[in-house]
Amino acid sequence: MAAAGAVTADGRARVLADGNEIPLLGLGVWQVPDGRECEDAVRWALEAGYRHVDTAQAYGNEPSVGRALRDSGLAREDVFVTTKFYPGRRDPEAEVQRSLERLGVDVVDLYLIHWPQGGPTWAWEGMQRAHGRGYARSIGVSNFGASDLEAVLEVAEVPPVINQVQFSPFAFRRALLAACDRHGVALEAYSPLGTGRHLGDRRVAGIAERLGRTPAQVLIRWSLQRDLVVLPKSTHRERIEQNAQVFDFELSEEDMGALDGLDRTGGADRALERPWW
Repeated sequence: MAAAGAVTADGRARVLADGNEIPLLGLGVWQVPDGRECEDAVRWALEAGYRHVDTAQAYGNEPSVGRALRDSGLAREDVFVTTKFYPGRRDPEAEVQRSLERLGVDVVDLYLIHWPQGGPTWAWEGMQRAHGRGYARSIGVSNFGASDLEAVLEVAEVPPVINQVQFSPFAFRRALLAACDRHGVALEAYSPLGTGRHLGDRRVAGIAERLGRTPAQVLIRWSLQRDLVVLPKSTHRERIEQNAQVFDFELSEEDMGALDGLDRTGGADRALERPWW
């Protein structure tokens, strides 16, 4: 097995600090309602070769993710499933058991604290219990800035292996990425397409046109070349399929540099400019 933090030989997964492997490309299902739309999106993604689906208790669509997973015919161990603890609840261990029931699985591959509501550390003991009882193979956090992450690391017996944050060329949080790297925590990028806002940027479009690629493929590829886990979201079959076609080309150093220059965060170590909690 490759060393922790390394990308696997096929270039499609990253080895986490606990030794588990996470596929670099995943389907995000935020804001996809429970029901046929979510089931179709997950089914199309699995048919297109995705092997990683990211949901959350707060999304309300865990049952649809579970149905699509069962209907796919794929073995459970072949699909990496993430869900997230809703920090408006009290007990991560109790809540992950409910998630398992809704998903129809015995274990999730990754369980995250969705955001640091009430402070970054209070829920970690329950996350560790969930891990210790075998309900989650890996545990981590989401929307945690550098100081939040470091607070958890100070109290953790089982350290977080992932920090899932808003990340893209337009939200290139260099200082947060550096903090994650320093502590052996993989960074996972959500909203890599800016919920569609970044697709029309003329600089991204120019690179895409020159390479014969879509703007979404260019933005996803930027994350992959930084060895980041990346979670593009779509409910359109053609776009889901296109977003998977990102392992057969590379961006040049010049293109990577041009995309780096799109950052609007000042290279922040914060996870969000305006937290919602």
